[in-house]
Amino acid sequence: MALTEPGHGAFASGARRRHDLDWLRVIAFSLLIFYHVGMFYVTWDFHVKSVYASAASEWLMILINPWRLALLFFISGVAFRFISDKTPTLNLAGARAWRLGAPIVFGMAVVVAPQTYFELRQDGHVMGGYFAFWGDYLSGGAFPMTTPTWNHLWYVVYLLVYTLLLAPFLPVLRRFANGAGERLVGAAAGGPIRVLTLILVPFLIYRFFLNTRFETTHNLVWDWANHAHSYTNFLLCYFVAKNDRFWNAIDKALPWAAGLLVSLGLFMSYIWAGWDRFEAQDPEWLTNVYRGLRIWYAWLAIVTLLGAAQRWLNRPSRTLSYLTEAVFPYYILHQTLIIAAGFYLTQLRLGAWTEFALVMAATVGGCLLLHEFVIRRVGILRPLFGLKYRRLPSAAPIAA
Repeated sequence: MALTEPGHGAFASGARRRHDLDWLRVIAFSLLIFYHVGMFYVTWDFHVKSVYASAASEWLMILINPWRLALLFFISGVAFRFISDKTPTLNLAGARAWRLGAPIVFGMAVVVAPQTYFELRQDGHVMGGYFAFWGDYLSGGAFPMTTPTWNHLWYVVYLLVYTLLLAPFLPVLRRFANGAGERLVGAAAGGPIRVLTLILVPFLIYRFFLNTRFETTHNLVWDWANHAHSYTNFLLCYFVAKNDRFWNAIDKALPWAAGLLVSLGLFMSYIWAGWDRFEAQDPEWLTNVYRGLRIWYAWLAIVTLLGAAQRWLNRPSRTLSYLTEAVFPYYILHQTLIIAAGFYLTQLRLGAWTEFALVMAATVGGCLLLHEFVIRRVGILRPLFGLKYRRLPSAAPIAA
């Protein structure tokens, strides 16, 4: 998620701009909003829950879950390559620290705080008003959780850390990426069969040697399996970003990837629906095959989306320019709006579908109104939501 100016954006290289990746970023974050609304209605842990929460829609969430975050880190890694190739190392590190760090600090102090408040209210740990709670939240009050917290902003925290870890090595990485790295990527992912299979190897190793020891916590200093997957994805995508053999292979693999994705998705849906039974009855080697197939399913989804976007979405539009700016503010705001709207609406017991429609409307409408009429037009607020500071608003949006 690079934050850059129009015409010289994260996916711009000379005269060429990857509009397909801009569209994929918008699609990925739109799916994230949908997914987090869904979390309000399934039986899995979430900050607040609807009175209509059930397992009914979990099959759809399970189909999205294996690849949604991997896609975000993939896009971020590619964007980092484009922007780092035209930005001096020291400037890049400082710019990223500010452009991602300011939303993290502001988000934890202001945007995320209501999420914790409504969560504690629904659980019965807080009874008073918000502003009395907020002071305790900022000072790390006696709550059954650590505050301040970053909740959904963990992705931005990890992205900032990964960027700063790579920044000192950029001169070496650039030379490697343009030389031996380019040849290595071509050898490992330069054809349809290889691009569909060989890239999976490190992620399969992580799945069976790290995931079993380290649960995903979103705790920066104790999330090693998640770091292995996310950082490798981010770094891998740095190297494939400008590799023509990789992108040609993605295009050629698209029909195969799409067909395998549908077939494997149907098969894995059957397995996931009866997972407890299969895990209890089947031999361990077979359940490990299912776990490995989940990794492959996620990569097939990413290849399918990359290939489809490259073929049919690689063109500019005014809508895309606007949405490219809006993506990051929407991301920062959306979960707080979901939780606040859900907390109040579910108490009215309007019916599951009516409530769902209203939660979606409040979330998307709130993001739209706050971005359009407040964030992008108030210069001092723009950096707090990942946008470039401007004294006066301009009609031309800034890529997020």
